[in-house]
Amino acid sequence: MRIATWNVNSITVRVDRLLAWLERSGTDVLCLQELKCDAAAFPSERLREAGYEAALHADGRWNGVAVLSRVGLEDVETGLKAGPEFDGRAEPRAIGATCGGVRVWSVYVPNGREVDHPHFDYKLRWLEALRETVVKDAVAERPFAVLGDFNVAPTDEDVHDIEQFEGSTHVTEAERAALAALRETGLTDVMPRPLKYDRPFTYWDYRQLCFPKNRGMRIDLVYGNRAFAAGVQDAYVDREERKGKGASDHAPVVVDLDQGQRG
Repeated sequence: MRIATWNVNSITVRVDRLLAWLERSGTDVLCLQELKCDAAAFPSERLREAGYEAALHADGRWNGVAVLSRVGLEDVETGLKAGPEFDGRAEPRAIGATCGGVRVWSVYVPNGREVDHPHFDYKLRWLEALRETVVKDAVAERPFAVLGDFNVAPTDEDVHDIEQFEGSTHVTEAERAALAALRETGLTDVMPRPLKYDRPFTYWDYRQLCFPKNRGMRIDLVYGNRAFAAGVQDAYVDREERKGKGASDHAPVVVDLDQGQRG
C-alpha cells in the first residue's frame, strides 16, 4: 500500500496537479492539508471519478484537512479530543480514518507565528491534544500513523541553516519537546536514517529562490506505530512535484507499506 501526505496549499488551485500526481504516483491513501475550501467547493466528484473516496474537515478558511482513499474509508473522526480553540473557534486541522486496515490521521499543526504570540501557546496546546487523541492507536496492534504538516523541524539537520532560525518558531525546544512527547506514545519517524536522499526537505518558501537554492525545511512528517513502522519498505520526498508552475510550496512525502510485515 502506498500512503502519502501533502500540504497542497489550496486544493481548488491545485486540483489538476493533484489528480495528475495521484495517477502518476499510484498512491492508495493520501492525507491532505491546507485545503483552503469548504465542503461545497471540495472536488469530491472529480476525485470519485479517479477512484478515490474522500473524507474532509474544512470550513473554507486557510486550514482544512482530508483523507483520500481507493482502498476503503471507514471510521472517520474529525477534530481532536479536547482540542484547543483559537480566537473562539475550533479550527479544522485534524481528521482520522481507517483505510484498507490502516488507521491514519491527517494533521495540520498550527504555525505558531512568533514565539511570543498567543498562536505559539495554541500550537503547543494543540500538539498536546494530538498526543492525547492518538495515544491508544499508537500502541494498537493494527498499523497506525499520524501524517501531515507539523510545522516543526525535528532536528537542526531538518532546516537549511539553523543559525537563520534563531529566535523563531518551528525549531524551539518547546516545539521539539512536544514532538518528542508525541513519539513517546509509541510512534516513530519513518523517514529512513541514515537518509536515503540528501537533505530531504519538504517545504520551500516561494520567496527568494528558496527552492532552486534548496533553502528548505523538513516539517511534513510521518509518525507510525510499531506495526506501521515494521511494514515500511520505502519512504521518500517527491521533490519533483515541487517543481514547475503552480506547484504547492510543499512536496508530498510518500511511504510504501507492506502490510504483511508486522513488528
